[in-house]
Amino acid sequence: MPTPHNPSVAVRRALRKFGGDIQDARKRRRLPMSVIAERAFTSRSTLQRIEAGDPGVGIGIYAAVLQSLGLLDELANAADLSRDSLGQALASAALPKRIRQPRMAKSDG
Repeated sequence: MPTPHNPSVAVRRALRKFGGDIQDARKRRRLPMSVIAERAFTSRSTLQRIEAGDPGVGIGIYAAVLQSLGLLDELANAADLSRDSLGQALASAALPKRIRQPRMAKSDG
């Protein structure tokens, strides 16, 4: 049984926006919920939960729904290095100030 999880307000807000964006994408494509649910191999009620931003739905189901809408690449790039400006800044800050060439070992001869 999964551990109960109480996501932060920021996480719940982001998931509600994500769900709303998924719903908008479905509507722009003029596809009913039943078609997307079938393509994503899930139920219509689970799709309703996704569109509501339910944090209890597994990320795999979110991914299947995005794939059925042709939007899976966006999920695959969510944590891409090119989009991670904080990670890049931290990595740059951790670079050494100077690099020294290693000393040659003295030979016995």
